[in-house]
Amino acid sequence: MCGIVGAIAERNVTEILLEGLKRLEYRGYDSAGIALLAYDKRSIKVHKTAGKVKKLAEQVQGKSLKGQIGIAHTRWATHGKPTNTNAHPHSSGRQIAIVHNGIIENFEKLRDKLIKAGYKFATPTDSEVIAHLIHFERRGNQSSLFDATQKAVKRLEGAYGICVADAATPEELIVARSGSPLVIGVGIGENFVASDPHALGQVTDQFVYLEEGDVARVTRDNYEIWHNGKQIKRKISTVAGRSSDSDKGTYKHFMLKEIYEQPAVIRDTLDGRVSNNKVLENAFGVKAPGIFDKVKHVQFVACGTSYHACHVAKYWLESIARMECSVDIASDYRYRDIIVPNGSLLVTVSQSGETADSLAALRYAKTLPYTAYL
Repeated sequence: MCGIVGAIAERNVTEILLEGLKRLEYRGYDSAGIALLAYDKRSIKVHKTAGKVKKLAEQVQGKSLKGQIGIAHTRWATHGKPTNTNAHPHSSGRQIAIVHNGIIENFEKLRDKLIKAGYKFATPTDSEVIAHLIHFERRGNQSSLFDATQKAVKRLEGAYGICVADAATPEELIVARSGSPLVIGVGIGENFVASDPHALGQVTDQFVYLEEGDVARVTRDNYEIWHNGKQIKRKISTVAGRSSDSDKGTYKHFMLKEIYEQPAVIRDTLDGRVSNNKVLENAFGVKAPGIFDKVKHVQFVACGTSYHACHVAKYWLESIARMECSVDIASDYRYRDIIVPNGSLLVTVSQSGETADSLAALRYAKTLPYTAYL
């Protein structure tokens, strides 16, 4: 899964961004990149590469890239192969740089319009469209970066979590989310952005979780969040991170680590839900017992390894609970005309919690007459 890290401070943020990317490696990726606003605040330096964050770090440190404002990204290829060019950040006019999580479904239509407007594309990716679209809305500095980003995202169809830097406004980062999570990490005289709070555990434990449709302006000393044209406040949450979550330890790679961690993870999950070999009444919430009594069918929706896990759950539920189950790949489910049996429970499974197709499938499912959703 893709990962986003951003920082704005009085100090050099290069190591903060690289450490953030390292903390997101467990999620899987095929390329990485970083964009820094140089100390002269006149240009954005972008460096990206296919391969590991370690490779990116070696190249960045070899070039002595420094900056007080920056954005960084780990990419899992969707549109376009995993190459240096296709990696994020993407830029437009040597002025604007963006990182993006998610999938833009109408990118081809937007791309055609931008080409007619004179923009040249270096990649086949949907994400580059966002950079040029913001630049188009910003042209001649007629709109602020914040306003240009707001106008741009209104034209996007699909899922996105984006972070934008602009050499013309070197005192801010702009972030926006729809269908892909983003948090603001709150510091003292410095602030941060990430797709996962774990990425910023080395610099802060105070986080503001952005909600669907939020657009925020982040400066060193402050942040402003807007929703549907109105400025709003979101609560600050304290998140205590564990370094072991992003550390391979003695294992060769994260997949092996996760395989051997399964017994402990299952034990931790059941702790507080099972006692004396019995499932506690409120294990799934106070409303669950009344809902489960009505369930006659379970519909699982997921992608990738989560899809395989759902097939295991189907095997257990059918053989032990004698409950009829169905399993669908989220990318297929969301485009089907679904027939929902009476008493159906919809269960969406995602390892990251942000799989674009799974989230889109869940939004679609909520328009259908399921008895309940998990």
